[in-house]
Amino acid sequence: SCSTVLKTLHFITSPLSDEEGNFSLAYIITIHKELEMFVKLLRAIYMPQNIYCIHIDEKSPRDYKTAVRNIVNCFENIFISSKTEHVVYAGFSRLQADINCMRDLVNSKVQWNYVINLCGQDFPMKTNKEIIQYMKSKWNGKNITPGILQPLHMKHRTEISYREYVHSGVPYLYPGKTRKAKPPHNLTIYFGSAYYVLTKAFVEFTLTDARAKDLLEWSRDTYSPDEHYWVTLNRLPG
Repeated sequence: SCSTVLKTLHFITSPLSDEEGNFSLAYIITIHKELEMFVKLLRAIYMPQNIYCIHIDEKSPRDYKTAVRNIVNCFENIFISSKTEHVVYAGFSRLQADINCMRDLVNSKVQWNYVINLCGQDFPMKTNKEIIQYMKSKWNGKNITPGILQPLHMKHRTEISYREYVHSGVPYLYPGKTRKAKPPHNLTIYFGSAYYVLTKAFVEFTLTDARAKDLLEWSRDTYSPDEHYWVTLNRLPG
């Protein structure tokens, strides 16, 4: 029952400070296994003033999905992504999963300041308050999308078209023989982390701007597009 979940797992049910209560974070958590680890992560980052979008891999077992939904239903500020993907490692579906959650988050009533993406095997090293103070002091209004110009040994990821295959029930990516067209809008491709902290304004930009939409479409057959998509858009002038 929900009362048991809240009591036995000791979820925080009210803001621990005025500073935290007035600064909401959004989280995107993509999961596919290890329910206990997911619950420990959620408990560690949960605050009632924040909002959480959970993306469950479509390939996950039915009982796993049911268990996650039962936990999520105990909280008004946690929800399952309205559109879920069959996630393939290093495939476009991993990027699409985040974008699906972003669309839900920008339409939510919670006025969040930044969005942070995690996977089910992550765990925080800082408290909610420490994260907020770090964002305010060093990044105030800026995104954290670390990256560099795409290295030569990574060029193949975006110069060759990749396709999804299935072997023994396991989906994977494999390069084809087709060379891709140049990036749209003469964009310079940067390469970096698939994980980020993004402002709400930047998220709204990525969901509506023509350059962002065209780069997303162009990235469908690249390898691990989440490692170039966010950092490339963040380097656009202005």
